[in-house]
Amino acid sequence: MSKTPRIRIPPEVRQYVFQRDKYQCQSCGKTSVEAKLTIDHIIPLALGGQNDISNLHTLCLICNQSKSDKTDHRFRRNFQS
Repeated sequence: MSKTPRIRIPPEVRQYVFQRDKYQCQSCGKTSVEAKLTIDHIIPLALGGQNDISNLHTLCLICNQSKSDKTDHRFRRNFQS
């Protein structure tokens, strides 16, 4: 499995993902009022995940930093690497 190159996520895609996820961390549930939200790859690029919109979700900064380049079993049911 090879690492997927990182690309800049366009502002329109970021906005779409935030709206789709209702401006809420998909791990802990915090909202944009409670925490800084980020866009994260569900299957990390380092593990072969793609830069596809279906592989992106909203995480708060704390959850994103603790996830790092690992997968989260709660989201693997929807994605196969």
